[in-house]
Amino acid sequence: MTDATPTPPFDDSDLLATRLGAHPLPDGSGTRFRLWSTVTREAAVRVDGATHPMTPLEGGIFEVVLPVGPGARYLFLLDGMERPDPYARFLPDGVHGEAEVMDLTAFAWQHPDWRGVALEDCVFYELHVGTFTAEGTYRAAMERLPDLVDLGVTAIELMPVAAFAGRHGWGYDGVALYAPHAPYGRPEDLMAFVDAAHGLGLAVFLDVVYNHFGPDGNYLRAYSPTYFTDRFHSAWGEGLDYAEPHMRRLVTGNARMWLREYRLDGLRLDATQEIRDDSPVHILAELADEVHRLRGTHLLLAEDYRNLPELVTEHRLDGIWVDDFHHEVRVTLTGDRDGYYAPYQGGAAALAHVIRRGWVFEGQEWPLEGEPRGRPADALRAPNLVYYIQNHDQVGNRPVGDRLNDLPHVSMTVYRGASTMLLSLPMTPLLFMGQEWAAGTPFPFFSDHHAELGQLVTEGRRREFGHFAGFAGTEVLDPQDEATFRAAKLNWAERREEEHARTLALYRALLRRRREDPVLRHRDRAALTAGHVGDVLWVRWQAPAGERVLLWNLAAAPLVPAELELPFPLSGGLLLRSEGPDSGEAPLAPGEAALLGSGA
Repeated sequence: MTDATPTPPFDDSDLLATRLGAHPLPDGSGTRFRLWSTVTREAAVRVDGATHPMTPLEGGIFEVVLPVGPGARYLFLLDGMERPDPYARFLPDGVHGEAEVMDLTAFAWQHPDWRGVALEDCVFYELHVGTFTAEGTYRAAMERLPDLVDLGVTAIELMPVAAFAGRHGWGYDGVALYAPHAPYGRPEDLMAFVDAAHGLGLAVFLDVVYNHFGPDGNYLRAYSPTYFTDRFHSAWGEGLDYAEPHMRRLVTGNARMWLREYRLDGLRLDATQEIRDDSPVHILAELADEVHRLRGTHLLLAEDYRNLPELVTEHRLDGIWVDDFHHEVRVTLTGDRDGYYAPYQGGAAALAHVIRRGWVFEGQEWPLEGEPRGRPADALRAPNLVYYIQNHDQVGNRPVGDRLNDLPHVSMTVYRGASTMLLSLPMTPLLFMGQEWAAGTPFPFFSDHHAELGQLVTEGRRREFGHFAGFAGTEVLDPQDEATFRAAKLNWAERREEEHARTLALYRALLRRRREDPVLRHRDRAALTAGHVGDVLWVRWQAPAGERVLLWNLAAAPLVPAELELPFPLSGGLLLRSEGPDSGEAPLAPGEAALLGSGA
């Protein structure tokens, strides 16, 4: 993905955001410390306990070059007040502590010729570093990479790793965007994880949060209140002012750092509907330009519930997470109609519709807001649409973080049927860690805030679920209780148990077929049709190499495929069924899916 040559060293021609903070000089003679502030008269930097005044330059810039190198610890002083560096490359003692001078170009990459994975070949695997393994570190996660290769995924998507307050959390309260969260390991450990993944043929993506900062440890306002604006607000409070050049470059420079210095393959942008920008060029479009300007295959994906194809067609992002697909699956399997599930119908007809159209809302009124939502997805290719039946939000935003396979009325048969549908479609699939074996461990929301803030989070969580009738009487796990975090750690040993092993074998078979089947590899939406016969969903692929038909029996009775009155002749043999080869030619059980085909 990246050049075979080392990452270019820092120099003064680089983008504004990458010039702020501490940067070792390319000749090894020292480190340049630089900050920007609109409210500071005198600035200094305290390095390894010694204080050094900084020289004021034009435009609110202060700098000093000192004969220190990587490993030095430092804090800035703004008019005598100690402040952590918001552009720190590493905060080993947490977001309120000293930063460490880092040389991000020093890592010895073992796989410099890696070129990335094309979007149409991506099968995403979303994981949270802190709960993916018992140790909760990059190095421990690296030991599990061969398992992901064996599964058949091609792209890892890390939940946010930018430094946040406390020891553990989901990562969406990041405050130091340039510093990897210290409890997961050092920056070199993250680089080693990426390098090892590339050596095994896996791309690595990172979830980044550019729509807000967390409530604890954000020191940007101490440097300049102009990072923020009251022209608009986000769901988390005051808006970020992307018309301010320093705020804009903080974000675009951060994206470039992850892709250039850490050699990540792409970014997933959290909740882009909350990235509000009234600049002549929207920040999302500029981000896309920054990402695609780098050599190799770099991709930019949006989490956005608005169903706006222009995120791809105009802003030039590469893909969009599609909540509509997940919601129709969830309503089909559970009958849940609380909250944002209320507008969805579920069932075979609704699933056929979302598969045909790409998503559900394409201009209809969104009942929860009383306004139109979405536009047709006709201009989007299948890979532009990221489909999933689970992700961190849809599991974690429940009182106890129970997974789809642990919900009432969801049998393992229907769970495997839904999995078969997901991995057969030409849309880009995303799996949530442990999904492949129907993990029995929950993934509840957890945090580690200081006592006062933590109590507010706990109380707010309880109030949130008080509005949902379906959760009446359900105990809400305390996100501040360390046991809540511990419960989320995957139990890898359960993969050997009967139902888990059976599910894992199905996922491996499905991903192998997705990779090797010449018809399923055809990603053209024009080759795809979908419909239903009563409570049976059918999906049909017609490609030059042959034909495939998926049948998913959502009826209460067994189904004999040959007896189904489809609008086309059913030809070809049985290729795969979700309950395994031992079921032979028996009728499809309720909840079971089968893939049939003819041709190559």
